[in-house]
Amino acid sequence: MATGFFRKDGELTCDGVPLSGIARAHGTPLYVYSWDAIAAAFRRFDAALASVPHLVCYATKANSSLAILKNLAALGAGADVVSGGELRAARECGIPAERIVFSGVGKTEEEIAAGVAAGILAFNAESEREIEKIDAIARAAGRVARVALRVNPDIDARSHPYISTGLRQNKFGVDIARAGEIFEKARRLSGVRMAGLQAHIGSQIGDVEPLAETARELAALADELAAKGHAIESLDIGGGIGIGEKAISPETYAAAVLPALGARPYRILIEPGRAIAGPAGVLVTTVLYVKRERGKSFVVTDAGMNDLIRPALYQAIHPIESVAHRREQIFTADVVGPVCETSDFFLRDTPIEQPAEGDLLAIRDAGAYGFAMSSNYNFRPRAAEVLVENGAARLTRRRETFEDLTRLEHV
Repeated sequence: MATGFFRKDGELTCDGVPLSGIARAHGTPLYVYSWDAIAAAFRRFDAALASVPHLVCYATKANSSLAILKNLAALGAGADVVSGGELRAARECGIPAERIVFSGVGKTEEEIAAGVAAGILAFNAESEREIEKIDAIARAAGRVARVALRVNPDIDARSHPYISTGLRQNKFGVDIARAGEIFEKARRLSGVRMAGLQAHIGSQIGDVEPLAETARELAALADELAAKGHAIESLDIGGGIGIGEKAISPETYAAAVLPALGARPYRILIEPGRAIAGPAGVLVTTVLYVKRERGKSFVVTDAGMNDLIRPALYQAIHPIESVAHRREQIFTADVVGPVCETSDFFLRDTPIEQPAEGDLLAIRDAGAYGFAMSSNYNFRPRAAEVLVENGAARLTRRRETFEDLTRLEHV
């Protein structure tokens, strides 16, 4: 049975539910997610690593919809969180603390204290100073916190520079050559237990070799540390697997990294986010105008860069198609939004189906880093979100109102 977005009687649907009907019920701009597609992607990652002890820690930042988090918790997912808010959301949605890792280069003392109190699986520590802070906070609470050191292996993920995180000039992690020294210093700290290693080299990775190389580097370092008496329990090999034209299947990913890890006694953690949620979501938008000026055509939509910033921020290309029956006439145009910025575009000089005013368009592969990165720029309310599950569309987040936008202000 097909899952996700496919055409039925010529019209684009989400798990067989027509997007046009969902848009009529909830308006546009509108994010629509397929739960069946999300669940299938998670299960494929879980199954691909079935031959080794492992945990799939969903990267919460990709899409932190509470409805999706709750459903993933029921499937046995872990969570990779990068803020105190994500930690609380994951726990309140049913993901146990022992399945949560806390990443991020700038954890506050309050966030560390929350992780210590919860008893999370591990802090992915980014510096010596962070380890010292975790130690002090854990000792004050009468706890011992598990820590995995995030190392920077200086490996090029071969993706966009803004989403590359494993090169020496990036802010993330510590030089892998210094890991032994840091582990030795941490022996003196009674509030932490250095139990693992972690590396995450970037996002939207379309080549398995950098991922396999990272796994080899981590495995070799773990062996060196274990030989010196450090009790290494887990290797967190990150996420960042691409989608769309750069898609790497979970099976291909596992076939590349598992041989690189070898038959070692470590639990393997992975942190896919985009690869689980990205293809499972679309942004539905209405065509406001079709404008032609000086030989150039523009399709102006009611969705803008505040709803989906990735094209403006990363030059990301999201396929766009008509929700209704496909139109045969093709023309070259920019698909743009209403925000007062030249960077407010989704596609530029691209052949697309020629729409008419009032048509619905679906911006594909928007399930990750879409709503999660949206804003109220230009005083625009954020979009509503709908989850299609068991053949029915359910509103999981209503559209914001003007009152929502002004509630926290004092005049």
